[in-house]
Amino acid sequence: VHCPHSRRAFTERVTDIMNGSCEGLVYTDLGLMAPRLLLPKEGTDMRKWSVVACDQYSSEPAYWERVVKFVGDDVSMLKLVFPEVYLPQKRDEEIIADILKHMEKYRAEGVLVPTEPGFVLVDRKTPAEESRLGLVVSLDLELYSFQKGSQSLIRPTEKTIEARLPPRIAIRKDAPFESPHILVLIDDPERSVIEPLSQRRDTMAKLYDFDLMEDSGHLTGYHVSCKEDMDAVADALRKLASKERFQQKYNAGDDQSPILFAVGDGNHSLATAKQCWENLKRTGASMDHPARFALVELINVHDDALCLFPIHRLVEGVDPQDMMATLFKFFESEGSTVSFEEGARIAANESVGAEICHQFDFLSQKQCGVVTVSKPKMVLAAATLDSWLNVYIEQNGKAQLDFVHEEYTIEAKCKAEATTVGFLLPTINKDDLLKTVVREGTLPRKTFSMGHALEKRFYCECRAILP
Repeated sequence: VHCPHSRRAFTERVTDIMNGSCEGLVYTDLGLMAPRLLLPKEGTDMRKWSVVACDQYSSEPAYWERVVKFVGDDVSMLKLVFPEVYLPQKRDEEIIADILKHMEKYRAEGVLVPTEPGFVLVDRKTPAEESRLGLVVSLDLELYSFQKGSQSLIRPTEKTIEARLPPRIAIRKDAPFESPHILVLIDDPERSVIEPLSQRRDTMAKLYDFDLMEDSGHLTGYHVSCKEDMDAVADALRKLASKERFQQKYNAGDDQSPILFAVGDGNHSLATAKQCWENLKRTGASMDHPARFALVELINVHDDALCLFPIHRLVEGVDPQDMMATLFKFFESEGSTVSFEEGARIAANESVGAEICHQFDFLSQKQCGVVTVSKPKMVLAAATLDSWLNVYIEQNGKAQLDFVHEEYTIEAKCKAEATTVGFLLPTINKDDLLKTVVREGTLPRKTFSMGHALEKRFYCECRAILP
């Protein structure tokens, strides 16, 4: 499989764009840029070039071993990222040095070819869904904050753990270019931003079209380089960002500012870009420095192919009966009524409303059923559970908390170990996701996952971030 785009129209500008002196079309009020991208040169095997987000399959070294064997000595994003499966090996300096070496090698050898300014309309096929649309853009880090209580136009959906940033900063601060696995959500039930572009895809140049490795689906990218199309995207986003719409849709107060871009996946990668930009400013970087922007893919939270899955809680080294007793005591002290229905299971989906109850499954070796908490103070069941569970973990030194994606893992652990308790959470109603962020701020860490591992974003496009 080969990349079909040609470098013939871009050759004369390769040097300027690679050193960051040429940038794209900027919509300042939105913090949006149509960037000049860097894509693999003609003849590149795109199936080997594109690899899944580095934070996936972190407990499956066999997956990454297969990828290494498949890629071999060919050019690949695999050589430019730090798969988190390798973090326990404590070889950070060696791996980061090798990444930067390959970046310079690819830069010197002309592996990456610049495009004209524009967005990329992404059509992703997964094993579960025929088509999930996205739009690759650059966002202005000046309009992004991951600090608690942020009212920025661009903000995270989940809590940022700053201790996770240093290895990422060590790579980005010296990297000549970036490639995103960041997925940013827009709340567009009218489907006014991305979907109209899909209807015009036949008028756009196809940048890439190939099957992904490891049976992860197919990826097609169309270049949105017509200014009328880019302006239409910006106009639609402005309507989504209007103060009046924001207040009506989210019942927000006058002291709250609109949220337009909500970081779904890759929150710590965008936080890394922000920290690197702030560090550059402290050393005197100009405001037109290319690292001021970060490359992301926008996805409409209302895309039918986008699924959110809960991330469950597993607690080891505890007394299940004591946990249940303290759970009841905690929520009753909060003014809630708590009940437990032996043998029941929660509904698959969670809804958000003013007069609702929160439910989650309680699993142990001798007891399983549904806990119901009435009049919860939080919007989501995960936040309600964590408001008690985090306190319990802090007060019980032997308790070990883990975040688990698959129900069968928790069920097997609880069945095998008398001192293990599992909590299964309902799937978040994605229509309420941004409403929750507006009302409560960032969600607890590990609240939801945007699809399973093989549905995550694959690295493909790059962008220069050094002047």
